[in-house]
Amino acid sequence: MSRSASIVLASAQVTPSPTESNSIQAPASPVAYVYVSSAPTSSTGKINAYAAASNGALTPIPGSPFPYDVNYMALNGAWLFGVANVDTDINSFSIASNGALTFKDTYKVTNPGPGVISVYLDHTGKTLYADYYTTNNDYLSFSINQSNGRLTKIGDLAGGPPNNTPVSFIGNNVYAYSSSCYHFGQEIIGVKRNTDGTLSYLNDNFPFPAEKSGGFYCPWKAAADPTNHLAIAMEPLNSNWGQDGLWQLASYTAGATGNLTTKSTFSNMPTVLVGAVNDYSMSPSGKYLAVGGTAGFQIFHFNGANPITKFTGLLTGNTIDQIFWDNANHVYAISLKAGKLFVWTVTSTGATRAPGSPHSIPNVQNLIVLPK
Repeated sequence: MSRSASIVLASAQVTPSPTESNSIQAPASPVAYVYVSSAPTSSTGKINAYAAASNGALTPIPGSPFPYDVNYMALNGAWLFGVANVDTDINSFSIASNGALTFKDTYKVTNPGPGVISVYLDHTGKTLYADYYTTNNDYLSFSINQSNGRLTKIGDLAGGPPNNTPVSFIGNNVYAYSSSCYHFGQEIIGVKRNTDGTLSYLNDNFPFPAEKSGGFYCPWKAAADPTNHLAIAMEPLNSNWGQDGLWQLASYTAGATGNLTTKSTFSNMPTVLVGAVNDYSMSPSGKYLAVGGTAGFQIFHFNGANPITKFTGLLTGNTIDQIFWDNANHVYAISLKAGKLFVWTVTSTGATRAPGSPHSIPNVQNLIVLPK
């Protein structure tokens, strides 16, 4: 659903020219490797790979762009997994010490249905999960052979909502959550990671804040902090399913058995300026929540069980579709419509664009970041 919001830029930014961006020297000790898939033509795809310096400046990794046609991506320290654009193949690529990629193996998903719509891993990097669109959404589980990158299917948890709802693991790596509002049916999804890496559902009768006009909140996804809290973005709708204000951000706490509680109410949840929320991502410290949507990008203070609070205004007015952090105070975001990769450095005093940001990547598709 399209949503309108006032665009308030937090500060004026100067975008370096392509010549300035290309003159950046390769970092001696990169803080992250950044991978962005794109499809320059209908018949070719590639992975644009960058090394990030301590100031957030990006330099192409030797061999980049790599001629691999993938869309959704996930990675651990040794392997990058990419969903081929046929949506039924998951390819494995080894990651060299300099970040370069080499194709190693393909797993063909044979479940009935259109295909894989996202991939991600648990905190240990031992298990790969894939959201597979069928009549509903299946959560597929795969063990990873760390010596050759090969995947072995170990589980298929059916019955989730039929859209892209990857779960986000809290710090204990046992419980993970997402949310959806398919056909305006509000749902927070909870799963438990079993000892073999497979997933099973938790009781999903989790609480929602009361909507201000007697309507309801339509939630979308979840982002967990390093301990036992998570953020959930919610769109307020009135009883006639009409929009009832700007999207808001709720905070939840996971208990010892995976149950969720919240102190959030319509009066203490902050509103967002980003329009309809597309994606949001928790910083590794758990102190910041980056939120992107149809009208831009902004960052909030995340306060555990307490209400989320505002930090920045809009840092760009471009549509933002996907967000990841590294461990060096940088947040990365892509805009499919603009064909750009943005990088910001975030400190306690604010957020500033990194040198060279934004980077032009025509027909950008997906993003993943490997912190060093």
